[in-house]
Amino acid sequence: MRGSGAADEKGAAGKAGTERRPLPLPLRLLAMAVAFAAMVAFAVVLADLTLDPSPASVSIAHTNLHPGATLKLYLDQPAFRDAVKQIGGNVLLGVPFGILVPVLAPGARGVLRVLLLTAIVMLLVELAQGALVTGRAFDVDDVILNTTGALVGWLLLGRRLGRAVHARKRKA
Repeated sequence: MRGSGAADEKGAAGKAGTERRPLPLPLRLLAMAVAFAAMVAFAVVLADLTLDPSPASVSIAHTNLHPGATLKLYLDQPAFRDAVKQIGGNVLLGVPFGILVPVLAPGARGVLRVLLLTAIVMLLVELAQGALVTGRAFDVDDVILNTTGALVGWLLLGRRLGRAVHARKRKA
């Protein structure tokens, strides 16, 4: 004898996993507005940190197209604190992308899209640094570290916030 229709639906839902419902519309709109304001603030900080000329660094700034070369240079420094500051700072710079992109762009909630978007934006920032800013240079390791930071942000908070704000389309 078959069970009731409700029991069958409950069993099917249990097998497929529970469907997540997004936040109510007013809270979703508030979350997106806050995320947008945070992204604008982040863009201002990013521009200030990366596109501010550094005439004193002209003699030491050099282009790096070899992944890992600058990381090795940082890690070979006698002052470990400087290496942590450089590497950690670049990773932290990418974290907001991993948190905010899934909230602001429902089509870019997945990890690969977040990482690709972050890599493209950071690549553009590095190209602008190398081409336009005195005392700054393009460094592929910075792009790698920033993108790693986006992964950290996505893992810590971004994927959950993206799910909370945007409903997942149901597959038929």
